[in-house]
Amino acid sequence: MPDISLPPPAHGAASSRARPPTCIERLKPLLRPLLVAVPLLGLAGGFAARLFGYGQASGWIWDAATLPVLAVLLVQIVTSLVRGQVGLDIVAALSMTGTLVFGEHLAAVVVALMYAGGQWLEGYADRRARREMTKLLSNVPRTAMRHRGAALEEVALADLQPGDRIMVRHGEVVAVDGTVAEGVAVLDQSALTGEALPVQQHAGEAVLSGSSNAGDAFDLIATHRAAESTYAGIVRLVEAAQQSRAPMSRLADRFAMVFLAVTVAMAGGAWLWTGDPIRALAVLVIATPCPLILAVPVAIISGVSRAAKLGILVKGGQALEGMARVRTLVIDKTGTLTHGTARLVSAETAPGFTPDGVLGLAASLDQASNHVIAQALVTAAHAKGLALTAPDAVSETAGEGVAGTVAGQRVVVGGLGFVMARSLKPAEGVGGGHAPIPPGAVQVAVAVEGRLAGVLVFADELRAGTADLLHGLRAAGIRRIVLATGDREAVARAVVAGLPVDEVRAGLTPGQKTAVVQAEHRRDAVMMVGDGVNDAPALAAADVGVAMGARGAAASAEAADVVLLVDRLDRVLSALQIARRSRAIALQSVYAGIGLSFAGMVVAALGYLTPVRGALVQEVIDVAVILNALRALAASRGDAGWNGRGQQHVARPDAA
Repeated sequence: MPDISLPPPAHGAASSRARPPTCIERLKPLLRPLLVAVPLLGLAGGFAARLFGYGQASGWIWDAATLPVLAVLLVQIVTSLVRGQVGLDIVAALSMTGTLVFGEHLAAVVVALMYAGGQWLEGYADRRARREMTKLLSNVPRTAMRHRGAALEEVALADLQPGDRIMVRHGEVVAVDGTVAEGVAVLDQSALTGEALPVQQHAGEAVLSGSSNAGDAFDLIATHRAAESTYAGIVRLVEAAQQSRAPMSRLADRFAMVFLAVTVAMAGGAWLWTGDPIRALAVLVIATPCPLILAVPVAIISGVSRAAKLGILVKGGQALEGMARVRTLVIDKTGTLTHGTARLVSAETAPGFTPDGVLGLAASLDQASNHVIAQALVTAAHAKGLALTAPDAVSETAGEGVAGTVAGQRVVVGGLGFVMARSLKPAEGVGGGHAPIPPGAVQVAVAVEGRLAGVLVFADELRAGTADLLHGLRAAGIRRIVLATGDREAVARAVVAGLPVDEVRAGLTPGQKTAVVQAEHRRDAVMMVGDGVNDAPALAAADVGVAMGARGAAASAEAADVVLLVDRLDRVLSALQIARRSRAIALQSVYAGIGLSFAGMVVAALGYLTPVRGALVQEVIDVAVILNALRALAASRGDAGWNGRGQQHVARPDAA
């Protein structure tokens, strides 16, 4: 048997739009059940004719029930040949034609029924495998309720503009990316991220389109047009993923030529050796339909759908197979290994002040600033549920700090030097450097009424569970891990200290990141994980690019082969495990199915299987390999999210 190992996919191969479906392909969902019904009724009718003494008529009935299936099959073969494709449907056509020519009426209708049943089973398995991706497409909203003065109007999504205020009613899907106008929104993001528990978004916080409103109606301020929103992009990616064909499927078509030649040679040899054409028919029948063309696409699409259920959007079978082959990981730091935003990590306060009190005053004042650290202060206060007060008499020194009045108290927030210069009396033990700060962290000093009240330390922290993830990737077959970042080397090395990282490449431009990926590719297949616009070229250059799509840049999501819709890095390990398991199941089904079919052909050539029995044996083989291929849909003990009961563990929405 030829080697079915796959060549590496092309760099950054994104799914291209497939050719439009043919008329036969569009009619398949309707034809399949009809083609099963015709030979089934014909089979029953022929036996009924024999039972009532019309034995000769039974042959005519069986032949008549076979002809519609054969006619549709011949149209499919001609259509495929016009497109330059030669498949194993030719074996099915030869076996049906031969049984009709040589008067094997019962065998003819059984082969027709088995072939039509196999096609229906393939369609059922494919629909079941694609159900998670189809669920995303079925939720696409068409209209939205937009505020117009004191009234509401229902408008098409294309009419929405950034800045529009829309009402999202209970149970509705959020139509566009935006921010909560006021109050609290309770959102079900399971269709996007796989997370079962709803999340709460407060006023001013971002909401991803595609989320469902699980609480009371709320107002949303649109920040993007519908066509530019997260959900629209996901829908486009899903449609492309559904249309793509995996390299393994294309290889299966090429291998089908070998199997076709072997089948015809064995059938012809059995006929020449024995002079009995029925033996040749038996050989053809047991090769119809071949499990190779059924099992591979089902296993690959099952893997893609399984990944979608966990919030991992794989852009088709080629990306899934490419991920199964990677041995090197190149990973970005900011927004990937770390959260990508400054977070409050510690606070020193003077006597008479509490950390929450200092944070509340500083955040209240910083509502008037658009500095990134000011925004981090406000976010940290919201996360703690602190009530903020509107500031008065605010003055800001660009890049240094802000001063103003909060609840009647004079407050100054900024760098330690800026605040100390405006403080009458420093607080003993505060800001004196007694507590070490992480490399790359920022100290924010806060003074109240001329007295240093405290120092807040903000840093872009490593995501929780990163060490376990990297060790898990090692166990899953990743041999080399490289950190590629534009940050300073001292900060980068401090972040990955103690982690299983083989090399740190810091201070990189986007072009240099791409060069790192290309250099690693010369050693082995490379997976690149990143989130920013600056990561897009490297993602495209990798064998498989993985983008942190939940909060990452649109450019990186477009360039990547895999998009993580949930902001959790552990999904990289889940995706890798799903990819390798799906590919292993596909190959297992191919080898087992072809081996059993070949064994059956030998037995038939020796005269131990009639055409009717051969058709029944082959159908058992087909059902077995398709059911085996569907195993790729289920969670396994190797999955990162396995909880011991065959279910995916779902973390809290605020988990890293």
